[in-house]
Amino acid sequence: MSESATTAGLSPRFSMKRFITLMACFIIALVIWNLPLDSFGIEGLNPVHRRIIAIFVLATLLWLSESIPSWATSVVVIGLLLLCTSDNSFVKFREGLDKSELLHYKDLMACFADPIIILFLGGFVLAIAATKSGLDAVMARVMLKPFGTRSEIVLLGFLLITGVFSMFISNTATAAMMLTFLAPVFKALPNDGKGRVALTLSIPVAANIGGIGTPIGTPPNMIALKYLNDPNGLNMNIGFGEWMMFMMPFTIVMLIIGWLLLIKLFPFKQKTIELKIEGNAAQSWRTKVVAIVFVLTVGMWMTDKLIGVDASTVAIFPIAAFALTGVIRAKDLQELNWSVLWMVAGGFALGLALNQSGLAKAAINSIPFDTWSPVVILVISGLICYFLSNFISNTATAALLVPILAVVCAGMGDTISSIGGTTTILVGIAIAASCAMSLPISTPPNAIAHSTGLVTQNEMLKVGLTVGVIGLVLGYSMLYLVGDLGLLGH
Repeated sequence: MSESATTAGLSPRFSMKRFITLMACFIIALVIWNLPLDSFGIEGLNPVHRRIIAIFVLATLLWLSESIPSWATSVVVIGLLLLCTSDNSFVKFREGLDKSELLHYKDLMACFADPIIILFLGGFVLAIAATKSGLDAVMARVMLKPFGTRSEIVLLGFLLITGVFSMFISNTATAAMMLTFLAPVFKALPNDGKGRVALTLSIPVAANIGGIGTPIGTPPNMIALKYLNDPNGLNMNIGFGEWMMFMMPFTIVMLIIGWLLLIKLFPFKQKTIELKIEGNAAQSWRTKVVAIVFVLTVGMWMTDKLIGVDASTVAIFPIAAFALTGVIRAKDLQELNWSVLWMVAGGFALGLALNQSGLAKAAINSIPFDTWSPVVILVISGLICYFLSNFISNTATAALLVPILAVVCAGMGDTISSIGGTTTILVGIAIAASCAMSLPISTPPNAIAHSTGLVTQNEMLKVGLTVGVIGLVLGYSMLYLVGDLGLLGH
């Protein structure tokens, strides 16, 4: 969800409403904080577990209500965990407790420098360098040229190119950039046709779907991979190239489906379109550096298993190369999407607290998940994720659900192998989160497209809901097949 869409231009009444909601969230968490331990129905709970439950509930309520921005919720979560549940918390909160019952404060702080965070940084820096050098406009112009001037094919071009960009660049930045390229195209289209609607909606549809294609395409992908590849956990060893091998075909199929749907719902009145994309790459040696580093980085990401260096370590390469050559300077770092990094770090800290404290295991042991049907877990988790992601940040949704489901899957043992194992469920969450694009508030690309005034909420709902549901069905079917054959992770 776009933070700017939910925080800008607030009326005093709405601000008061948010304040009341915020207070209600804290009061509920405070009540849980002080409940008797035996009221939770979980054996072996200690005071630290109770505090973590209260913090988890607070995080859930704040993410759902958005009474404060999602990144702010993460900061609050990390702060409370450090000050109230760690071995470096206030003395009052450590009294009468064994040190083994407390979380390690260094582990909580390490969430800010988790390898996945570094992977994010690498992707962000690449995007800034491409935009700063003008390579993004040049790439868009070169990549769209083969699609000619026929309206339907030009629409396909915008879908495919937007999808490719969003695999490596923030979907928000991709949507904003591609919509600026559409401005001159709109001038050549009649006002009474539906072609403008099709082209405008193609950008958020492609940006949302394209992110599924690579591990760095969208935060939910990386959150899922963190738990799947954790050496102390599932240790699935899923590589960057391995992810793309299975997700790229799915992404391309979904983009084609999106194209056919847009043509059907919003046919072009004018049969041809003249493309005029302005912008040129800066003529300097730094531009060549950006191009070379971009190609090398993507190449190393795709062959991480072959070269023996994981994607997170590779992400340091563009950061170091651009810093060394002066392509990226101190002021450019201000453009980094720090709010997303804080958001993800907060989710990691919450997951660490649930697992390191033993709370997640105790909670799972109190519920006989091993007697549940794996299909029920798969369907319910996907639908919950899809529903929540339509209303709150897909990053927040993934950060909330993935740690829980990782433990649930572990508690189900071998019974879950019938649907492809834990991989199916956790990667399914990443797909479900990206397929949630029904409303203007669902994702930043949706909000950006809706802000143009060229599409109505009903038009967006019609396309987003249809593409989303088809994506859920195809995505989960693919994961089931891949998991059943044991092709993804080992």
